[in-house]
Amino acid sequence: MPVAKTVLSARRAVRESVSGLPRAFWWLWASTLVNRLGGFVATFMALYLTLDRGYSASYAGLVASLHGLGGVVSSLGAGVLTDRLGRRPTLLIAQSSTAVSVALLGFMREPLSIAAVAFLVGMASNASRPAVQAMMADIVQPEDRVRAFALNYWAINLGFAISSAGAGFLAQYSYLAGFLGEAVMTMACAVLVFLKLPESRPERAPSVGSVSISSAPAVGLGTVVRDGRFMSVVGLSFVVSLIFQQGYVGLPVAMGADGFDSADFGTAIAVNGVLIVVMQIPVTRLIQHRDPRRLLIVSSVLAGYGFGLTAFAGSIGVYILTVCVWTLAEIVNAPTQTSLVVRLSPVHGRGRYQGMYTMSWSVAALVAPLLSGFVIDHWGARWLWGACAVLGTVAGAGYWLLMRGLPAEDPVRAEAEPVDNPVPEAADAPVPEAAAREAATAVRGAEAPAREAGAAAAEATP
Repeated sequence: MPVAKTVLSARRAVRESVSGLPRAFWWLWASTLVNRLGGFVATFMALYLTLDRGYSASYAGLVASLHGLGGVVSSLGAGVLTDRLGRRPTLLIAQSSTAVSVALLGFMREPLSIAAVAFLVGMASNASRPAVQAMMADIVQPEDRVRAFALNYWAINLGFAISSAGAGFLAQYSYLAGFLGEAVMTMACAVLVFLKLPESRPERAPSVGSVSISSAPAVGLGTVVRDGRFMSVVGLSFVVSLIFQQGYVGLPVAMGADGFDSADFGTAIAVNGVLIVVMQIPVTRLIQHRDPRRLLIVSSVLAGYGFGLTAFAGSIGVYILTVCVWTLAEIVNAPTQTSLVVRLSPVHGRGRYQGMYTMSWSVAALVAPLLSGFVIDHWGARWLWGACAVLGTVAGAGYWLLMRGLPAEDPVRAEAEPVDNPVPEAADAPVPEAAAREAATAVRGAEAPAREAGAAAAEATP
């Protein structure tokens, strides 16, 4: 009986975790999974250049940096395209460009051409992220967003885990087959988006009388930069990302200096992927309705001190224990922070806001290798792990200070949604924010919820 009850409980938990999300979300989730299943370039680029092509480690590092720089460059541009062209066109452009550039990279032979195409791959592959996150915010109800982002993050890690094993086997026979395989998988994502995902960009929110709820000045990159609270979140995101990046840049160097080989590091870092795949859904069930402020504070501190514990690691078992600690922080932080970005973003500027947020992680991926190498070379790995603990504490304190006055979900910024049938944009001039807030209050006081009003308005408009 206990076993039967456990099975029934697990089935109920899974059903509750995946129920209630719109069909469009699951097509978007499927495209994320398929895209990650083809993740060959990012994982095996260094090995391809050094082992297969015979280039130096320095050149491989340069190419990896150019790949990351491409992601930094495309973050803001993709955010703008997401808002101007729409989520669906941006995804199509990004994924099709990724497929073509990855296939082209497999045929490059000259150092300059390899570096140039790697930069293009970095630009194209990173360009889809703002569109994916903005589309999820469009189609998922606010109360379900943490769960939706967690499921998407789970798909990313599941796809990465499977592709790493499969691509490693494939690379033993042909790196070119790996490049072409990723190109095919990415193009499959583009086709999936084209066939199954309708455009979700909100054009106009429901109105009361002649007043549009979401009428507001146009959102540009300058608007994002001047948004002090949001830019503070971006800065804290950069700090937290610097910490998590050490799992891939500082940890292997430190383990090597302690006499552990690549197989030992592979075992330790594999725990990260396995825990995310196993624990992401049940942990999300526990946190999805909890205060995001506390979750971000706790996860930041836990990440910092999880890496800080690495200073005391002397065996593979202790290294694995530290990985478990900061992986738990990652599981909590990723969906919570993405949901916060949506909460702070105006509806018509979600692409730009998501692009700025994505850029914080891309810049951290560039800075982290340089920072960790400098600290380890000059002071040793223990100072790096101590710095991680300090950064985690700083990030936690930053979230505490920043979020003390965080208002409740703002209807002027955020709702009504999801927008399944976008209404053509009104030609009326924007109304003052105070009037928009009064209209929002009127909608909240109506007998039907705001989302039902939005759906009715959308259906009634040609």
